[in-house]
Amino acid sequence: MTTHKFIDPKVLATIKDLPLLAKTVVEGFLAGQNQSLRRGAGLEFSQYRSYQPGDDLRQLDWKMFARSDRYYIREAEVDTNITVRFILDGSASMAHEDENGLSKMDYARFLVASLAYLATTQGDAVGLYVLHENQLINLTPRSDNMHLQRFWHQLTEVKPQGKFPDAQTAANLLADRKQKELTVFLTDLYEQEEEITELLYKLGAQRHELLLFHLVARNELNFSYSGTLTFEDLETGQTLQVSTAEQRKVYLQRLQEWLENTERDMRNRQIAYDRFVTDEPLDKALRTFLQKRLLYG
Repeated sequence: MTTHKFIDPKVLATIKDLPLLAKTVVEGFLAGQNQSLRRGAGLEFSQYRSYQPGDDLRQLDWKMFARSDRYYIREAEVDTNITVRFILDGSASMAHEDENGLSKMDYARFLVASLAYLATTQGDAVGLYVLHENQLINLTPRSDNMHLQRFWHQLTEVKPQGKFPDAQTAANLLADRKQKELTVFLTDLYEQEEEITELLYKLGAQRHELLLFHLVARNELNFSYSGTLTFEDLETGQTLQVSTAEQRKVYLQRLQEWLENTERDMRNRQIAYDRFVTDEPLDKALRTFLQKRLLYG
């Protein structure tokens, strides 16, 4: 069964209600994947299954053996709840639009709303941190439904503006946290002086799992422009006149080198790097998050 009709960003853009969008994405995705999830339900009983060689003998249920003369393993739903922090680059470059009219921020909003819903249904606490030039919007992680409604409202209100903040503004993200935590950082990695890279390195040095979702528009990736155009830097206002035919080959070569170097550098620092193009369905991002979440839990 294909799930693309549920998670195609162009289709999702027609859904104006963010909670409805998130539920549509997640339920459509899970229906297509036939994916069963663990719920963080303490140590409550889940099910029996037949003993398999290599199973922990401490999990054998002797009462079942006495009644049936067969070996059964008693499985429980272990407490796998964690905290999931979503860090969102709120700088002006995230307003860049692809050919389909969707901005990087639109795509990020779809992703974060859906992943937060998925995490909350599993009992995880979710928090939202939006990085603006002179402000860090901070929604402390919680796991109840009222909090999720506030989360979605805050996400709806995000407007990309200004530059990426300096180290002092972003310092709160580096506060020591003792609970089990998974951080998802969504950004286009557009930076002036490696301020995003340095923050990622510092976050990666903490004892928590860090996922980097690098957002790229298709028109950036393919340089699908023609004629002589004036490009404007959304964060500095600087403009540059470019003959697209003359610059295409050089641009694409340098872009590919930068993408390869970035991915290598992040992975060398144990940061899980994944690149997402903003016209692609959301299934890859959902699957990436789900795999990391289950492994980490």
